[in-house]
Amino acid sequence: MFRRIIVGVSGGVDSAVTAYLLKARGYDVRGAFMKNWDLIDESGYCSGEQDWLDAQKLCRQLRISLEQINFVKDYWLEVFGSFLKDYDNGITPNPDILCNRHIKFNLFYKYAREKLGADAIATGHYARSNFGPYLEKYDDQADVHLLSGVDAIKDQTFFLSQINSKALSRTMFPIGGMTKAEVKRLAHEIGLGWFAKKKESMGICFVGKRTFQDFIAEYIAAKPGDFVDFDTGKIIGKHKGVHNWTVGQKAKIAGCLKPYYIFQKAVDTNTIYVVSGSDHPLLKTEMVYVENPVWINKPVELVQRRLWKCHFRFQHTKPLVPCDIVEVDEKGDKLFVKLGKPLYAITPGQYAVFYSQEECFGSARIVKPGPSIIYQRQ
Repeated sequence: MFRRIIVGVSGGVDSAVTAYLLKARGYDVRGAFMKNWDLIDESGYCSGEQDWLDAQKLCRQLRISLEQINFVKDYWLEVFGSFLKDYDNGITPNPDILCNRHIKFNLFYKYAREKLGADAIATGHYARSNFGPYLEKYDDQADVHLLSGVDAIKDQTFFLSQINSKALSRTMFPIGGMTKAEVKRLAHEIGLGWFAKKKESMGICFVGKRTFQDFIAEYIAAKPGDFVDFDTGKIIGKHKGVHNWTVGQKAKIAGCLKPYYIFQKAVDTNTIYVVSGSDHPLLKTEMVYVENPVWINKPVELVQRRLWKCHFRFQHTKPLVPCDIVEVDEKGDKLFVKLGKPLYAITPGQYAVFYSQEECFGSARIVKPGPSIIYQRQ
């Protein structure tokens, strides 16, 4: 059924092995490199340019065509613009989730299907679907389900939690059933060992080698304000803007011998409230308010009862936590989440991602954490 597959080639080992596996199975494989960012940082080095060169080298070696697709304008409008607006409003966003939703599994998917004649796309994500790694179980009458990759550490369903089911139903994840170690070992065996030795990119792609504070200062003007000890109400220091700090982050405040951590940010007054010690009970809560969920498959329990028991995480590296979800409005746009145990530094702007067993059902944006445990138990 599927013949022409467009592979999102990033210049890394995961997409390299993905392309190899597809070609080895006899598919008509074409490579596509997404250019989402075009600014060179102050050191004169842009990692995206090296990735493009590596992508070209890979496709020459595999003897497949490669096209660069420019999504710079779209990325700025759909991802980076929202990113800056959120930080300016004291919110901490997740650009990777937005990029997958708006760029890779929307614009890229449509471009591959409509312009390049793709039957399906393929990526090097550590994820799976119930249709199989090569869509061998594809059924256009059945629901598609996003499943965790077998490598629990590298699983990337967290970042795919807002993609649409139509794109997912025609996406292959050839390495989703492999571990990272197995992917690297295979790369060496098939003559792509130079990819396995390449250092993986970490953090936000467009920040590059700069500190985040140096990067964000280029786009958001400094708005000085006070650090205030929440427990005492006393001003204990100054900062250059709420956009430089996130909830739970350790704050280095001149003249303070004990460590303080960010608790809340008041954008209207540019005040950052801090508490002493990372174990302060104000930093933990068992309740979360979220809005505008995106469901790959909406759980039947929510449809029928507006109540669902599942598992939750808001950081992709953290263990799943049992939770209860309640829809608090008729449209289902607002959810209340009661966690099975308190979690540290739940951050507005991040995403609550929902799982049941190995399936990722979708996610919703965190509006605010509920009352901290110190208030819940008084």
